[in-house]
Amino acid sequence: MTVRSAASVRRAALAAVSLGMFCVQLDAFALNPALPRIGRDLGTGGGLPWVVSGYLLAAASLMLGAGRLGEVLGRRALLTAGLAVFGGASLVCALSPSLPVLVGARVVQGAGAAVAMPVGLALLTRLYPPALRGRALGWAIGVGGVATACGPFVGGVLTEAVSWRAVFWLNVPVAALAAGCAARAAEPGDEGAPRPVGGTGLVAATAAV
Repeated sequence: MTVRSAASVRRAALAAVSLGMFCVQLDAFALNPALPRIGRDLGTGGGLPWVVSGYLLAAASLMLGAGRLGEVLGRRALLTAGLAVFGGASLVCALSPSLPVLVGARVVQGAGAAVAMPVGLALLTRLYPPALRGRALGWAIGVGGVATACGPFVGGVLTEAVSWRAVFWLNVPVAALAAGCAARAAEPGDEGAPRPVGGTGLVAATAAV
């Protein structure tokens, strides 16, 4: 791999992870201001907290296992798959006709986020040399931090100006672009023999979370 091609795949990976972090963190905080409007539009008041909690629970509980599977199945492949799942679930959220459909799609969104975040950061760690690694990780985490800070404001503005569904429509092209960038990144080789996945421990840890 030439220096230019190496820089190109690193930039593609950084763009994918940064865009993914933006979507994941924005969705974690943008829906809180929209819950009353969601309840009115879908004709329900009960169960609304699960629109947020279902997403966060899926993301938190599956993240440990996703990070381990990335070492076995390939970080680039899992990053691309996680972003694709996240974008597809966002589309279902935007079109949801009822609260159960919305909550179910949010859980799937959380699963996509759980896959994309740890394997994305691990991919950057493997692709970037030590001299550039801190800057790359800083960019990706910084973009996620901006989304975290702006999430409630963006969610409130979109809900009032357009609809709460606009929050999810925003995710669809961004996640698609991120998945396209991830597909262009390289898969770095791992040193040493692959370690087996401890299925029992993985399931127990996930269930405990």
